[in-house]
Amino acid sequence: PCNICISVNEEIVHGLAGARQLQFGDIISLDCGVIVDDFIGDTARTIPVGSCSLEAQKLIDVTKEALYAGISRALSGNRVKDISRAVQECVETNGFSVVREFVGHGVGRTVHEEPQIPNFVSIGTSPKLKAGMTLAIEPMVNMGDAAIKQMGDGWTVVARDGLPSAHQEHTVLVTEGGEPEILTCLEKTASKLKAAS
Repeated sequence: PCNICISVNEEIVHGLAGARQLQFGDIISLDCGVIVDDFIGDTARTIPVGSCSLEAQKLIDVTKEALYAGISRALSGNRVKDISRAVQECVETNGFSVVREFVGHGVGRTVHEEPQIPNFVSIGTSPKLKAGMTLAIEPMVNMGDAAIKQMGDGWTVVARDGLPSAHQEHTVLVTEGGEPEILTCLEKTASKLKAAS
């Protein structure tokens, strides 16, 4: 129902626009997708409003660190489980919890494609990564425990214990024998635009 999901504090994902006013010290997750030439890019970032508590900033930083740990494992020949393990270890080593009901995913001509990319290691085998795959890697991390609940609007998902949550996401291309390429990196886009001007 909205063009962008805006999830505030304890809201994990799918927050809807409304009358709520942001306050100094809130943390907000902005999750959006774009369609360019029939292909989809999906990205999310959690940022503070002004500044936030040290613990909330650590949550944001660890979630971003977990995202990049996962991206570093998006290599041709690896398995989805390698991404999942890197994310989970980063999050849990820092004392936070990985949300389990929502996961990353393949992305291309539709927003949610196979394979699913959990932020935790699940039992069994997982798909092998191949050059040309595009993946939305997206840790969703709770400050407290991993339990969630859905709100009455049918969309917004919150941490059941009411503690803050953070969400970071990039769309990544698995390359042939090289490092993964981040397709939704704002900094890279800004650098290209500056160089072209």
